Amino acid sequence: MRVFMTGAAGFIGAATTRELIANGHQVLGLARSDANAAALKAAGAEAHRGSLEDLDSLRKGAKETDGTIHLAFIHDFSKFAENGQIDKRAIEAMGDVLEGANKPFIVTSGTGLVAPNVVVTEDMRRDAGPHVPRVSEQTGLAYASRGVRAMTIRLPQVHGADGKAGLITYLLEGARRKGAAAYVGDGGARWAAAHRLDVARLYRLALEKGVADGIYHAVGEEGVPMLQIIEVIARALNVPAVSISQEEAADYYGPLAMFAGLDMPASSALTQKRLDWKPTGIGLIADIGQPGYFAR
Repeated sequence: MRVFMTGAAGFIGAATTRELIANGHQVLGLARSDANAAALKAAGAEAHRGSLEDLDSLRKGAKETDGTIHLAFIHDFSKFAENGQIDKRAIEAMGDVLEGANKPFIVTSGTGLVAPNVVVTEDMRRDAGPHVPRVSEQTGLAYASRGVRAMTIRLPQVHGADGKAGLITYLLEGARRKGAAAYVGDGGARWAAAHRLDVARLYRLALEKGVADGIYHAVGEEGVPMLQIIEVIARALNVPAVSISQEEAADYYGPLAMFAGLDMPASSALTQKRLDWKPTGIGLIADIGQPGYFAR
């Protein structure tokens, strides 16, 4: 299958590109820079110049291939609402040219902020309320009723090489600026996690076997306590780990305050059963706790 992929040279996308090629697929990767184009070519993929705001480039990439994976997102949380709208328009541009073709179209979402205070499962639908500016999932899955094999993969905190680990990377940067690594309350809030090689394999399996309107969870660990995550950050930076109140979180976390203290566990039991996917990667704490992980 020839696959168009946004974010193909990114942290998760680069691993997904390699996974697809290793299993006989061809990748046409969106490249917004010469560096991205060179990285894609080095991996054995074809570069397609464009960006999330160049809607014609997105339409062309999706129309000329056998399937589309949308992984890119502008991760600037100070402009979350604006970037959410850029993402929505990008998904609509690709989805519109896929209408009626029954091609696979995978968009990317998150396991967090689906439902409060429960272990989120694949059968739980995301609230379409205004409190979450990113509407990738709702926008993408709407095409399932328009002759598109539209699916969404919900990501947890993804780790594994390059010193990155989802929102945890931003927590580390904040702790470096503040001189302390902070958790809310007793640090008992849990965040789901997965290794990026497991995640890449799930994108491939969804592309090959996923069904229209399918929701899949790329979750290797159901919930890692925030206290453990913050303690790893504190050791990495040689700063204290401190407890703060929910009221203090807005000042400490800044644009990430909406995630502060949130309990965001998620299950992948249904995904594992439906796609015959089994996460095998190293756990989050063992991985990011390795000496020099965040220095990579």
